[in-house]
Amino acid sequence: MTTRVLRTPGGGLSLRVTPRAAIVVVVLAVAVFFLGAVSMTTGDYPLSVGEVIQTLFGFGDKSTEFIVTTLRLPRLLTALLVGGALAVSGAILQSLSSNPLGSPDFIGFTEGAAAGALLTITVVHGGMLQVSLGALVGGIVTATMIALLAFRRGVHAFRLILVGIGVNAMLIAFNSYLITRASWQDGLAAQAWLVGGLNGRGWEHVVPVAIAVAALLPLGFVYGRRLSLLEMGDDSAKGLGVPVERSRLVLIAVSVGLCSIATAAAGPIAFLALAAPQLAKRLTRSSGPGLAASALMGMLLLVLSDLVTQQLFPGLPVGIVTGAIGGTYLAWLLISRGGFSRAAR
Repeated sequence: MTTRVLRTPGGGLSLRVTPRAAIVVVVLAVAVFFLGAVSMTTGDYPLSVGEVIQTLFGFGDKSTEFIVTTLRLPRLLTALLVGGALAVSGAILQSLSSNPLGSPDFIGFTEGAAAGALLTITVVHGGMLQVSLGALVGGIVTATMIALLAFRRGVHAFRLILVGIGVNAMLIAFNSYLITRASWQDGLAAQAWLVGGLNGRGWEHVVPVAIAVAALLPLGFVYGRRLSLLEMGDDSAKGLGVPVERSRLVLIAVSVGLCSIATAAAGPIAFLALAAPQLAKRLTRSSGPGLAASALMGMLLLVLSDLVTQQLFPGLPVGIVTGAIGGTYLAWLLISRGGFSRAAR
């Protein structure tokens, strides 16, 4: 979302959103609503929009109520919340690092959450609630460790990325070790969870991620207004009155929290946090992070990917489709920017 930093008559700072960015946000919101409606009405038991609306207001029969409120609505809401959370998490990290590859997928946050879940599956033999809690704890512990290792008179983005990549590599090896040492039942369950998916998601998944998103997303949007200033450099941001270290730590904490709770709810959905913010930025022709557009793009991509899996590959985890989309995008990004070294800048 293209923004301009303006100084108000009282001496404060404000961010002005361009008309193009506002139009893109509206179009994305309409597209998300449309895909959500399609998701609620299509499947093995097709329903009309009227039947869905009647059921949501409590006037449907029992079979329709089961399909709408037990099967489809929790899955859709999980997709929306997880897609939005991952996209905002990626947008914050990419902005802080000034790097399109600065994603939770690459710097260890997602892999740390996966490690917590795998430990719960293979060692504790816990159920779905315990696995989700393990993923949340794993993500937070990993992010704390990365931040401490990267801290040298403050948390600098370049050092955070390098440390995160190293920790991510070690966690991949650790997670592979856990799977190879597990029983075949636990190994299959762990491998299925690692792909990431929305199959079987119910209200017990929606409620925790909804609470976390409701708490963290407003905080992210409030502090997100400082991201464009932080991208100008620490000295310039301090000169404009931004508390740099506090803002950076709060934004990293928000990013970690959103990534961890999303991974806990749906597993590690590959590449969504990488691709959604960049696609939103290209649509808005933005120089800033555009958190609202990124969130809507993340929702759109995940709901669309889930629809593709349901219609063309029933039973296939949605993480496979997002991985294919994200991998294609990453290859295009590297080719269009002339290789890794240029894309990393």
